[in-house]
Amino acid sequence: MAAETEKETKLHGGRLVAKRLKAHGVTKLFTLSGGHLFSVYDGCRAEGIDIVDVRHEQTAAFAAEGWAKVTRQPGVAALTAGPGVTNGMSALGSAQQNGSPMVVLGGRAPAMRWGQGSLQEVDHVPFVAPLTKFARTPTSTAEIPPLVDEAIVTATRAPTGPTFVDLPLDHVFMELEEEPVSTARIADPRDTPAADGAEAAIELLRGARRPVIMAGTGLYWGHGEHALRALVEERRIPVFANGQARGCVPADHELAFSRARSTALKGADVALVVGVPMDFRLGFGAAFGDDTKIVLLDAAPSGRTIARPPEVELYGGIAATLDALRDGGALDTQGWVDELRAVETERRAAEEAERADDRSPLHPMRLYAELAQVLDRDAIIIGDGGDFVSYAGRVVDSYEPGCWLDPGPFGCLGAGPGYALAAKLAHPDRQVVLLLGDGAFGFSGMEWDTLARHGVAVVGVMGNNGIWALEKHPMEFLYGYSVAAELRPETPYHDVVAALGGHGELVRTPGELRPALERAFAAGGPALVNVLTDPDVVYPRRANLA
Repeated sequence: MAAETEKETKLHGGRLVAKRLKAHGVTKLFTLSGGHLFSVYDGCRAEGIDIVDVRHEQTAAFAAEGWAKVTRQPGVAALTAGPGVTNGMSALGSAQQNGSPMVVLGGRAPAMRWGQGSLQEVDHVPFVAPLTKFARTPTSTAEIPPLVDEAIVTATRAPTGPTFVDLPLDHVFMELEEEPVSTARIADPRDTPAADGAEAAIELLRGARRPVIMAGTGLYWGHGEHALRALVEERRIPVFANGQARGCVPADHELAFSRARSTALKGADVALVVGVPMDFRLGFGAAFGDDTKIVLLDAAPSGRTIARPPEVELYGGIAATLDALRDGGALDTQGWVDELRAVETERRAAEEAERADDRSPLHPMRLYAELAQVLDRDAIIIGDGGDFVSYAGRVVDSYEPGCWLDPGPFGCLGAGPGYALAAKLAHPDRQVVLLLGDGAFGFSGMEWDTLARHGVAVVGVMGNNGIWALEKHPMEFLYGYSVAAELRPETPYHDVVAALGGHGELVRTPGELRPALERAFAAGGPALVNVLTDPDVVYPRRANLA
């Protein structure tokens, strides 16, 4: 009896990990089974944390990032030692550039045997550290809980981003008599005070007649959507969004625009850039007019070189700072708003021919027009691909925060199934649609097995044109030929999904698409609608990559 009591009261390192995760609200651990992690699994099982296993560690890590993106809470992945951690590196790179608050727990060869050649022995920290805010290895079992605390708190502190904790096999299996006392807490970004210097931005806005707001992922991490909408409505400022900011002002709001972006940014006298890096997506600042006064607002400095120095920099609570910028009342912008609305309307009208295109194989725009007819307003849309998803980024509208997920500036294909898995687990009652190219399917198509095993009803919609279109067309334009840009035409990826336990259909003509989509949503499990799209359609590229 005494031995049983002692066994019950002692806590091994994996249980200590799970207790700290649970204390911070973590409910899911994404992983691929590995012996170095057994004690962590045992701890999570004891603490009621769901263990969601996948077919490749990259997906476990992307699922952790996806969880962060749809919940704004830290996502957690556990990756076994050596190749488990290295397989998750792309997701860490993605999370770093997206500012996604996620924690990776790595298995590690035992400290007592270090340097003697244990299975999968490699020091992860030196190559993980450049992609993370925090990367540490505990030197004892007692160090594990505070390092897990620090990893979670650091991941969620502005600027948000990924963190890493190595768990040596011996330390994570050893026991302590009790859990160390912890006071670590995740801060709410809505409690962060406004940035100093808002008066300078207010003064610039006071004289503005053509103001514009460009909002990005940092706005979303800062929970700034309500403050943004209030600012937009009170001061009558047109707003554009990219990344995770899509949907923070509904796409059908009278002051929300998307197609008129180039006109608005070039023509603005004052641009309020909220949570958006001045990277290639904004032409490194050249997307704005030469005379545009730029106000840069973010939760914290990014550490990157700012290609175009702003007139004003504001770092602090995003919601509180946006609230402060409401001072001054409505601006005289009606003529400017009308001008942009005319451009927006004209450009949307110019898309109608493509959206009604009857060709077979389909034009991607026709596919998205049909898809829009079956989507709920709060559907979560995930993009994983090249030209096919580039079209989606242009024309798919979002109406609520957290409803659009794409790889972001790191541009890593294969992220989609992990994102979709996390999104559906977080929001089981909502539609989750994974838009992917046939090229992207090759990175993580086996994860339809994961979706089927866990009963996760994600609907995949594939644009299958049999080529790497974002490479093939530009290369042919530059050189008159292309290499390494061909895939097999009409590959039946839907049969692969069916073999893995899902529902699959092939679509060749526009008339087949809507019924196939409806059947996919009604399937009750994972599904793939494999739509043949025209390889001769060239996506009109505008991005400045370098």
